[in-house]
Amino acid sequence: MKTYDVVIIGAGAAGLMCALTAGYRGLRVRVVDHASKAGKKILMSGGGRCNFTNLATTPAHFFSRNPHFSISALKRYTPHHFVELVERHGVEYVEKAPGQLFCAQSAKEIVSLLLTECEWAGVEVSLSTTVGRVERLGEGMQLEIDGRGVAAGAVVVATGGLSVPTLGASGFGYDLARQFGLAVTETRAALVPFTVTSQWKASLASLSGLSCPVVASCGDGAYREPLLFTHRGLSGPAMLQASSHWLPGMPVAIDWLPSTPVAETLADLRRRVPRRRLGSWLGELLPKRLSQALIEWQGWQDRPLAELSNADIDAVASGLGAWQFKPAGTEGWRTAEVTMGGVDTAAVSSKTFAVDALPQLYFIGEVLDVTGQLGGFNFQWAWSSGVACGQAI
Repeated sequence: MKTYDVVIIGAGAAGLMCALTAGYRGLRVRVVDHASKAGKKILMSGGGRCNFTNLATTPAHFFSRNPHFSISALKRYTPHHFVELVERHGVEYVEKAPGQLFCAQSAKEIVSLLLTECEWAGVEVSLSTTVGRVERLGEGMQLEIDGRGVAAGAVVVATGGLSVPTLGASGFGYDLARQFGLAVTETRAALVPFTVTSQWKASLASLSGLSCPVVASCGDGAYREPLLFTHRGLSGPAMLQASSHWLPGMPVAIDWLPSTPVAETLADLRRRVPRRRLGSWLGELLPKRLSQALIEWQGWQDRPLAELSNADIDAVASGLGAWQFKPAGTEGWRTAEVTMGGVDTAAVSSKTFAVDALPQLYFIGEVLDVTGQLGGFNFQWAWSSGVACGQAI
């Protein structure tokens, strides 16, 4: 029976980061994954350019039943640490939005960086490999890998969540957690576009492809980001962020003109240019097709501003500032960027990521009940949790 100090299940961001960290400490490390390529999710993220971190990362950017769980790991391995690694490998990057760092060329460079570091650290990476049974073996663990028994001092579960099953996502990590008596919180698709009813789909058809900056609010979250109309519903960063707060039946509110004090502006224009029409004014601030659609949806008449009463102006301001819709649902796991929920952190150490009752078993990355907002935060969680675990094994 082959023996390793550590077997890591999952060759994604967290798994590879943990592997190279443990490998550099002189441990005999093997990474196994059923996928044919390492880092598949890295490769497709950020439109193929990978938003690999966010310089503004704090625990406040994460959802979890235990909001304090992420503090220790994020504090010990920061975005600047990962940027140093990226720079050492000569990977060029750009800051697309404040704090959001992307590869200038291709996400392949991040995967190449991780695999190169794993090679230098003496890590064995086994792809297209099936893990069967995982059992406790005294003070260590025993696994069945491609039908053969393997012994390990520790097993790290870095299997990710359920998002994008076409990339190989599965519930394997959750099943393993339950096998060893750990709770798994309810999971749902997050950072995912909204779908709309067939009636709304018809209304939105002519707007497909349009994008505009908005403030989207849902539950206790509000995000100033672009919104994108699609042939299936509403997408873009604003909607993806709102989806992390959304539960079936909840409304999503949109402020179409977050930089414009609508009531004051219309009252002033009514006084100065009374013949100007509502549609003309709105068409200068929003894409024309959208401005026309909003007037139609709200039942406003495209009248001269002189004909608008104070109550009319207040109604327009309310309709533009807090337009609400109830999504029919989301596009689900097929297009979700992350999984909300996961292995309950109550039974896991926030410093080592070991299971309290079984310290030779570890859980890191997205498989845990820690989910970041959009913008590179989830990758930073992968790096931080991977390093913390790799240092502790």
